[in-house]
Amino acid sequence: MPKPAKIRRYTATDEGASMDLWSRASLIAHPFIPGEGQGERARKMREIYLPHAENWVAESDGRVVALLGLLDAEIGGLFVAPEAQGTGVGRRMVEHAAALHGSLSLDVYEKNARARSFYARMGFVEESRRVDEEYDEVMLRLTRPAQENRA
Repeated sequence: MPKPAKIRRYTATDEGASMDLWSRASLIAHPFIPGEGQGERARKMREIYLPHAENWVAESDGRVVALLGLLDAEIGGLFVAPEAQGTGVGRRMVEHAAALHGSLSLDVYEKNARARSFYARMGFVEESRRVDEEYDEVMLRLTRPAQENRA
């Protein structure tokens, strides 16, 4: 049985593995976004989102299996490698973010039912909705208050 993933700060040497898992996870989560996980979306991830976020990775058996990007108390992105989904690593990443920042917020596509279900189980509630003008998709703003004595 593999050891639990270790959460640590992202380093520049994690870029290749992080981009690979982001691409594979995004294709599953956002099949309704044209060009998801590649091309211009990948360029923006590499050149804009990764450099401007506080990034954390989960590493299991020497492999990066999850990427968490924080913008203060906002989860800018949480991506778990498809083969690591359902193992609890996503939950641990959210709890790590909560340990750092207390209350949390994030945006998620309405059509991403699996992520919405995950975040609901993690205690997030819908605060508002808007249309993402670039893709004409409904985005939900979810928030979670700081948790007291939560394991």
